[in-house]
Amino acid sequence: MINTSPPDENPQKRLITAAYYVAFITLGLVIGAVGPVLPTLAQHTGVALDAISLIFITNSLGYMAGTWLGGRAYDRLPGHKLMAAALVLASVMLIFLPGASVLWLLALVMALLGFFEGCVDVGGNTLLLWLHGSKVGPFMNGLHFFFGVGAFVAPILVAQITRLSGDIHWVFWSFAIVNLPIAFWIWRLPSPAVRPEGIGVGQPKVQASPLILGLLVAFFLLYVGLEAGYANWIYTYAISLGLADAAGAAYLTSAFWGAFTLFRLVGVGISTRVPSQSILISNFVGATVGLGLVMLAPGSQTALWAGTFILGASLASIIPTILTLAEQRLHLTGSITGWCFFGGGIGHMLLPWLIGQAFVTLGPASMMVLLAIDLVFNVLVLGLLLWKSVYPSGK
Repeated sequence: MINTSPPDENPQKRLITAAYYVAFITLGLVIGAVGPVLPTLAQHTGVALDAISLIFITNSLGYMAGTWLGGRAYDRLPGHKLMAAALVLASVMLIFLPGASVLWLLALVMALLGFFEGCVDVGGNTLLLWLHGSKVGPFMNGLHFFFGVGAFVAPILVAQITRLSGDIHWVFWSFAIVNLPIAFWIWRLPSPAVRPEGIGVGQPKVQASPLILGLLVAFFLLYVGLEAGYANWIYTYAISLGLADAAGAAYLTSAFWGAFTLFRLVGVGISTRVPSQSILISNFVGATVGLGLVMLAPGSQTALWAGTFILGASLASIIPTILTLAEQRLHLTGSITGWCFFGGGIGHMLLPWLIGQAFVTLGPASMMVLLAIDLVFNVLVLGLLLWKSVYPSGK
């Protein structure tokens, strides 16, 4: 495995961190595969693209419930037992997913899958924060780098496995099989202590007021909406405008996740040298440039590929950086982290669904308009969040 973490004096911490990294590869595989299989799922269930976008809603509702309940559960139960159980149950859902032949059944499976994905996601982030405390920055970037590895590989695996087997069944069955030994590994490792004493000693921290918590939730909502909206629909966008065939669109999706993954790896080193707020500002400047390229030259393959790569690179370190910033300035618990990812679940549900509706009624260009609006509001919320975390009294 690539070493994306600085050396740690505790070998057990390294082993636990590695287990989280591997679990996040499979999480990225599952999430990254949804976009490329969207047209096939629509064919399986006999519905149009605007109807199949319902699965984004049910998956995200399940994810939101998983993060909200999971965040509280991690504050009370052994974290590794909970995370391992979620991985096993996610595998069960992956086995049933490709065989769902009616929309309501597919939507139900996606909701349950989302619930267990949410438990794994909030668990990996929360437990890593507790394991490494105020030194979590590079480790958090490493965790999300490995998520990006899975998401990057997913469209390539979808294309190759579908080519060899003739359908998407073995795509999800393979992911389910891989999940099981990872779950067993995590089950056997000792769980980090809940909110260990002494984390962040000597650092000025403020309590997470309702306003700051609300801004964090809104930030996650808008960011995840931007990431999921682009990643899940760029495949269909490219095909609809005649900018790529099926294989080319799959590789375009991989280009997004490839840039995303590469710059999360780069972010491991940057996070040890550059302040978190500076990283976030540069991220959003780059995202504006990338999305702007695609919008300003809608018929250009070159602009589409360049914009996709720049956007993926720019979004890469936003989530690990905002979590690191929050850990440096706030008292984070499993519940607070759960609320953040609950907001992310709303974004993952809302924007891809809106894009699906607009795609059919207004055309492919509406996708980029919705993403641009989301990006503007995300920047505004970031500004408020940085201001309130520095001046909690509003000075």
